[in-house]
Amino acid sequence: MLYDCRSPADRDRGIAAAIEAVKNGELVVLPTDTVYGIGADAFTPYAVKALLDAKGRGRQMPPPVLIGSRHTLDGLVFSLPQAARDLVEAFWPGALTIVVEHSPSLQWDLGDKTGTVAVRMPLHPVALEVLRETGPMAVSSANKTGQPAAVTAEEARDQLGYSVRAYLEAGPCPDPVPSTIVDLTGEVPQLLRLGAIPLEKLRDVVPDIVESQVA
Repeated sequence: MLYDCRSPADRDRGIAAAIEAVKNGELVVLPTDTVYGIGADAFTPYAVKALLDAKGRGRQMPPPVLIGSRHTLDGLVFSLPQAARDLVEAFWPGALTIVVEHSPSLQWDLGDKTGTVAVRMPLHPVALEVLRETGPMAVSSANKTGQPAAVTAEEARDQLGYSVRAYLEAGPCPDPVPSTIVDLTGEVPQLLRLGAIPLEKLRDVVPDIVESQVA
């Protein structure tokens, strides 16, 4: 079902349907400040598997986790480096994904890579409204692997079809550039992917960020 969140009534129905779907272990597509994402409850392993299956992706590439508030991050990590706190303060909500060591007590299964998680708080009112009710969601770009990232919910539906319970349409993404990814699990912060936030702005906050060889 596709809900047009540009209409107040449809927005309310769509957000309620998306929250219910996530809590039932089903998939949803929602807008973010980068591209549209396909999401599932991060703590429901079969839902995360369904997300990977819908995209045609294996367990070797665990999806990032989106959260609805900065405070949620403290519940996911055992210890947050100061550099991570500084970057979050400067760029969240926004197009920055940070890779951190998650708390060993978390009962989730995002894929084969264990111990770390990529986390972001998106700057989009629809996404934040859903996330604040569902809690952390595993979210990846709403497209089949190898296909272009969807910049509308309708584009996502063309690729993902009936694998998704609720599609939240909020119009075309204004700036469909992926998030910048910084790895904060080592001694020196590393830029893994250059995206919407340029390296110079990151270095204004954390001067010792280096570019990874795989960036």
